[in-house]
Amino acid sequence: MTIDLNSNLLTLDYLTEQEKIAIDHELQIMETREACSIEALKIVQLQRGWISDDSLHAIAAYLRIPSADLEGVATFYNLIYRQPVGKYVIHICNSISCHLCGYDAVVSAIKNYLAIEYGQTTSDGMFTLLSNACLGACDQAPVMMIDNQLYQSLTPQNVVDILQTLQAADNKGVGR
Repeated sequence: MTIDLNSNLLTLDYLTEQEKIAIDHELQIMETREACSIEALKIVQLQRGWISDDSLHAIAAYLRIPSADLEGVATFYNLIYRQPVGKYVIHICNSISCHLCGYDAVVSAIKNYLAIEYGQTTSDGMFTLLSNACLGACDQAPVMMIDNQLYQSLTPQNVVDILQTLQAADNKGVGR
C-alpha cells in the first residue's frame, strides 16, 4: 500500500484534535486499522453531520488505509451519510412487516407533512427522509428511527405528532 503524503498533510489540518483522540481510542481497542473504519466515520460524522470527500480522505489517511476501502464501508453502512442531511434524519422501515401494517399511509403522511420525497431534506434543513430495509422491530411495525430513537406502532396521525414535537422542541432550543 502506498500513502499519499498530500493526504497525510490534509489529515493534520482537517481532522480536529477531538476527532483524532476519539479515533485513537478506537484504534487501541480494535484488532486492525480497517476494523476501526466504521467507528472513525461515525466519530467524524457526529461532529460534522456527514462525511464529505475531504473527511473520507482525511480519515483514510489517518487510519493509513486506502480511501477506496473506506468509501466501500461508508457507502455500504446506511447510517453514514455521504451528502449533507437535515438536523433530524428519519429512517423509515420499508420491510414487508411494515408494509403489511400500514407503511404506505405512514410514509405518505410524512411526505405530505414535510413536503419532501425520499432522499430529500426540508427547506429549513431540519428533516431528511430515508428508507431503511429493516430496523429490527417487526412486532411493532410500522417503525422509524430518528437519531437513535426508535418509534414504533406508527400511524399517520402519531407520526405527524412526533414530527411536530421535534419541531416545537427545536424552536425552544431543546433539540440536539
